[in-house]
Amino acid sequence: MTLRVLLADDQALLRGAFRLLLESADDITVVGEAADGREAVGLTRELRPDVVVMDIRMPEMDGLTATSEICADPELRASRILILTTYETDEYIAQALRAGAGGFIGKGIGAEDLIAAVRTIAEGENLLSPAATRSLVARFLATPDGVPPHRPEQLDVLTPREREMVALVATGLSNQEIAERMFLSPFTVRAHVQRAMTKLAARDRAQLVVIAYRTGLAHATPDSGTDRPS
Repeated sequence: MTLRVLLADDQALLRGAFRLLLESADDITVVGEAADGREAVGLTRELRPDVVVMDIRMPEMDGLTATSEICADPELRASRILILTTYETDEYIAQALRAGAGGFIGKGIGAEDLIAAVRTIAEGENLLSPAATRSLVARFLATPDGVPPHRPEQLDVLTPREREMVALVATGLSNQEIAERMFLSPFTVRAHVQRAMTKLAARDRAQLVVIAYRTGLAHATPDSGTDRPS
């Protein structure tokens, strides 16, 4: 299956470079380019790409606002957002996750890593590393900017196995790593995670991580900065 990608960046030279890099892969095609956030939202509605590679600082509408609009539209649920930016700050990462992005990487990434990132996001995986997931989620959940917390009873729809999977996802583990830890096949793990996402109305793994922390299923350990499932 060919992955359809939309590029959103205000620098034409960068868009051209990213297009060349991505289309060097046999399974990726760039279906459109946007020079600002507003255009990115419009082209996402028109083209329905699998992945939108989104810059943050753009004219007219910034990438975080554009991400929020795309992720808030139920008809665009299948389009995943990968933030690709020069500004890799904790606050930008936190805002990107709140907006609904499924991943956050810097523009210094190599060609192979960029291709792998697009594939990862298209599969619904959370791109953040385990260390970044732990530190960032603990930090922004402590100051949620007025967002109401999820209720613990929200997890009642999950089976015990699904709760266990969500707790492991919250530590930043990939499906493969969870499978190795639980002595299960990656396909079984993926099925459990996908069912949990559906039941909790989570757009992607990043939102699943947020729900895990805000319902108390996972907790940050204050002295070490790491997390543990409940």
